[in-house]
Amino acid sequence: MRVGDTVRRTPYPWQSAIHALLLHLESVGYPHSPRFLGMDEQGREVLTYIDGVCGGDGYLDGIVRGAEPWAMVVPEEGLRRMARFLRDYHDAVEDYRPNPGSAWAGGQGLTGEVICHNDPGPWNIVWRDGFPVGIIDWDLAAPGRRLHDVAYALEWVAPFCSDEECLRWRRFEHPPDRSARIEVFAEAYGLSTTAGLVDEVIEQQMATLELALGMADVGLEPQATWAAEGMRDSSEQRIEWTRSNRHLFAAGGT
Repeated sequence: MRVGDTVRRTPYPWQSAIHALLLHLESVGYPHSPRFLGMDEQGREVLTYIDGVCGGDGYLDGIVRGAEPWAMVVPEEGLRRMARFLRDYHDAVEDYRPNPGSAWAGGQGLTGEVICHNDPGPWNIVWRDGFPVGIIDWDLAAPGRRLHDVAYALEWVAPFCSDEECLRWRRFEHPPDRSARIEVFAEAYGLSTTAGLVDEVIEQQMATLELALGMADVGLEPQATWAAEGMRDSSEQRIEWTRSNRHLFAAGGT
């Protein structure tokens, strides 16, 4: 809920680790994350509001209305900007060392190269005048490999879905050249090769499903509702689509 220039959110049980991460990002001058301002009288976390275009209306209802964040990553320059934006975040957090006993969405005492955002889809990027200016919804952040975040983003911006879906609600006017888009994203992020990225996408798809189902099993929302509405089936279908359409992501794939 937005209240003036703040956002109020009901915290997850592990939110203290997320708050410590946001405080670190503030301390190093990273400008694109909301600032943690404390808790309000209702026990909600208080974060600064980042003005701009964000959200997932196009993803949720399957139509173009309200799908501006998806349109931002269709042009090659928008794709590059998102990749550089993700790299900037990883660089800002690479020296951060959380408490070894910190609890995260995926468990306690996790380790990794960096603290991944773990949900860097276009809907969680705040855009202004065609530029990414903020990243929100940090609840799933946890230690991991940089390539997990890269693969997560690629699933949605390459994208790893049918031409019909690209045209229907991801704001593409023509079927995308997925292999070229992976090359653009990888180069802008700073990767020296795209080798293995399709396998990374499959791995993160499976890990993301496992995490969401684990959260649903203990009654956390919105994952519990998603599970009841068939999240497992839809996610497994996305994974199978990726496996069956690897050729689309090879150089010159059609």
